[in-house]
Amino acid sequence: MIHQEEISLKSLTEHEGIQISYSDNDIALVDSIQKFAELNAAHIAMNAIVFCTNGIVKANMGSKVMELRKNQISVVPQNVIITDIMVSPDFDIKALFFTGEILHNSLLEKMSLWNDFMYVQRQHIITLEDDEFLFYTSFFDMLSSAIKRQQDNPYSAEVIRALLRAAILALCGGMKQLNHANDNGGVAPSANSHFQRFLNLLHNSKVKYQPVEAYASELCISPKYLTAICKKHSGKTATDWIREQVLEEIRYYLKQTDLSIKQVCDRIGFSNPSFFGKYVRQHLGMTPIEFRNS
Repeated sequence: MIHQEEISLKSLTEHEGIQISYSDNDIALVDSIQKFAELNAAHIAMNAIVFCTNGIVKANMGSKVMELRKNQISVVPQNVIITDIMVSPDFDIKALFFTGEILHNSLLEKMSLWNDFMYVQRQHIITLEDDEFLFYTSFFDMLSSAIKRQQDNPYSAEVIRALLRAAILALCGGMKQLNHANDNGGVAPSANSHFQRFLNLLHNSKVKYQPVEAYASELCISPKYLTAICKKHSGKTATDWIREQVLEEIRYYLKQTDLSIKQVCDRIGFSNPSFFGKYVRQHLGMTPIEFRNS
């Protein structure tokens, strides 16, 4: 079995070979990650916007062969496994890593565009002219500048998130233009529509921890069909999607709010704190209190 390097907030901040200018519980700003050249496989645990500043990298993302070159941007959804990584000696990137909570708060009603681009169209690389590439990397530079100059500003975290939101929105505008350019005028298959509707329903549901049957009922399709279209378009089952969203909410509420464990349990949809505690231990390796204090 091939060893997969975990690329997460924790691993990024703890590795000496990765240059990080900023990180918190939701965001990491990476100036250089040449260590990526040493990997054969990696699990990207967060969403990422990757700017290739030099060289070339080839890899498999799921069943698709990806090739990223200088002046290209790669947009990577969370929980993606990349294998068979090959890079040129001069390869290097800058990257923004961020949680699903940041992504959802940034895009709001535009989240469907991201989902369509990532999971239906499966377009993860954007090729840009020099001036366009400079436009997008300018957000990275502004973030770096804000981090250095706003350290004593009591609103520094909000400034950083506002700039990141602007970068994500600008990129989604580029995605939309690319989708229009590639649109052949046809109608998307119903399976695509159901998958997109499921993602929108899942992201917008106040109570995420529900069985597949509940989501399928809302969409007026069978649980078996919902699982099949999720697997077809994303390589993940409906259960996988629900679990990822539930864990994202657990991480957010335990780390970013002062809600009690019982309140977090109720808000996400668990029947009682005991079952909630078992779920957290099973998936995060510690109790809710331990995770909050970690």
